[in-house]
Amino acid sequence: MKAITIIQPWATLIAIGAKRFETRSWATTHRGPIAIHAGKKIDRDAYMSEQIYSTLQKHGIMFIDDLPTGAVVAVCTLSECWRIRRTEGDNEGPVWLDNAGGQTLGWGGVYPLEYHFGDYTHGRFAWELKEIKRLPEPLSAKGQQGLWNWQP
Repeated sequence: MKAITIIQPWATLIAIGAKRFETRSWATTHRGPIAIHAGKKIDRDAYMSEQIYSTLQKHGIMFIDDLPTGAVVAVCTLSECWRIRRTEGDNEGPVWLDNAGGQTLGWGGVYPLEYHFGDYTHGRFAWELKEIKRLPEPLSAKGQQGLWNWQP
């Protein structure tokens, strides 16, 4: 199964179903099952942001040390890779998502906090994740950069 390593707290936000788009600087042609691996690093500043901290607390994650690291925390389906489009020079305006098949989504915050859980700068990519299943217990694994193969 393909896997992607994501630093915390974003890996856990995906695992609990609060984050449905993983934003990246690069596109992928992979579609299908993908494992979400929590890397060893925790972005402490991001964890302390109101939107992230309150979302994690609502799911029983009360302390930064409750975030698993170095482990696969969820599996899901990568259903689409969208290119992020914003009005040139305006990263405060509306977000448009375009795919290679010519489809466009005008994203107006379907998931109210999603915007705070990624980098929606013009030209980046949003990987759409569906059928997210949090693992009952994180499974220890060594991560890698890019997409990599994970054997459960």
